[in-house]
Amino acid sequence: MTSLRPFHAADVFKFNPTNLDPLTETYDLNFYFSYLARWPHLFNVAEGQDGTIDAYIMGKLESSPSYMQFSEHYLPFHAHITALTVAPHARRLGLARTLSQALERSGDEYDAWFVDLFVRKSNKIAQALYTGMGYSVFRRVLDYYSDDPTDPSKAGEDAYDMRKPLKRDKDLKHIRKNGEDFAVDPTDVW
Repeated sequence: MTSLRPFHAADVFKFNPTNLDPLTETYDLNFYFSYLARWPHLFNVAEGQDGTIDAYIMGKLESSPSYMQFSEHYLPFHAHITALTVAPHARRLGLARTLSQALERSGDEYDAWFVDLFVRKSNKIAQALYTGMGYSVFRRVLDYYSDDPTDPSKAGEDAYDMRKPLKRDKDLKHIRKNGEDFAVDPTDVW
């Protein structure tokens, strides 16, 4: 049986098996700890009976800076899934859905407009998961994933910015059809 709980600082020593998937983005320790300090209620794990981390989600609440409010790329107050990953041995158990729904509930509690996330254009499995949970592609971010750390000037892989409207967005103002056709530069993404 798996239990959900808040992420603890010591969990950074236990989640390596979860991060081994090549499609999982990994970060340095400061990044994880900054999320834990700023948004502890949006950083949760699914822990197995033996204490292993079967899955985790890192999220945040944010909006674009006020100076961008008249830009076509302005993002109103929303929830964001920074990372959601499930260990191979724990897939297809509904953990990704359960963790996502918890973050979506928090977004509703804080009166956010939508939840968004970025997913690799090639990651069809994750796209199908998110589509099944009510997310849709809002736009395509060109060269979002820089895959060559030795040469950041090399083209990377495009990302889809996927969104799910929350209760506040009754008129669905922050989603669109055919989002795959709306390409933006990574510098336009705040």
